[in-house]
Amino acid sequence: MPQPACPRCQGNARLRWLQARERELLPTRYVHIVFTLPRELAPLALQNKRVLYNLLFQASAATLLEIARDPRHLGAEIGFFSVLHTWNQRLQHHPHVHCVAAAGGLAPDHTRWVSSQRSFFLSVKVLSRVFRGKFVAGLRAAFHEGSLEFYGTLAPLAQPRIFAAWLRLLFRHDWIVYAKPPFGGPEHALRYLSGYTHRVAISNRRLVALEQGNVTFRWRDSAHANQQRLLTLPIDEFLRRFLLHLLPRGFVRIRNFGFLANRQRAMLLPLCFQLLGGSENIRTSAPPPATDQPRSLWNCPACGGSMHVVEWLSAAQLLPRSPPQLDPCAA
Repeated sequence: MPQPACPRCQGNARLRWLQARERELLPTRYVHIVFTLPRELAPLALQNKRVLYNLLFQASAATLLEIARDPRHLGAEIGFFSVLHTWNQRLQHHPHVHCVAAAGGLAPDHTRWVSSQRSFFLSVKVLSRVFRGKFVAGLRAAFHEGSLEFYGTLAPLAQPRIFAAWLRLLFRHDWIVYAKPPFGGPEHALRYLSGYTHRVAISNRRLVALEQGNVTFRWRDSAHANQQRLLTLPIDEFLRRFLLHLLPRGFVRIRNFGFLANRQRAMLLPLCFQLLGGSENIRTSAPPPATDQPRSLWNCPACGGSMHVVEWLSAAQLLPRSPPQLDPCAA
């Protein structure tokens, strides 16, 4: 079961992450891209989380960097960050990676900024096929290196001929890649992703009830205009779904690439701002309030940091729930 987040650690870490991404990306337009693994790979991913999730990061990043650098497409060096999600709204296993990329990049000679078309970034069909090819090639290499493990119904795949035949099946259909400007503006996409940067699978506010051995939580039905619905599961099934999304110890699920990569950000990011001509518009974080000033109602009572509106709830959505802890950091 998810535990209440301490506002002095997870809450502040989420806010710092959000502010850093806003400073880096908001001076320009950007695109939200999602790379999803096909359902045939989900069982193998559960048995080899570290290998396949690393490969998902590497294949998706290499695809974006290669296609964007191609002069037939954008012809620029782009920058983006990726966040791994392994769940859908009903907590089922659904491995995918969210990439948020600036809608443009540096020219190969680093002398100008190359902007993409306002309604088009990169071809989704090209991204899908290149991503599929890179991922399957990485999967084949991992098999030959002996990095993959097979258990239960997947045990026959340990035989090279059966594994090679199974890989060929992955080319029978296109893989899903989504790429569009974020709905509700850039801040909306960043705030959505920041909600899961320091927690797993489900937030506390989605939990509705725990009664008679069942857990009830809210989920968003994207197939029906994102309507809010309730799902009730037995405790065992809820815990099983939640534990599907625990990552290997030390696994990094937020990574930066291109001109946002750690080794290049200090040199290339100021150059991007300079070429964009928007250095004066870069947002800076507000200084901490002085101790002699009166405390605002919009400051966190535990650490004094700025509070942000995460979600607006109507009166009908305010269901009875347990009272909040008076001092969550007392321990």
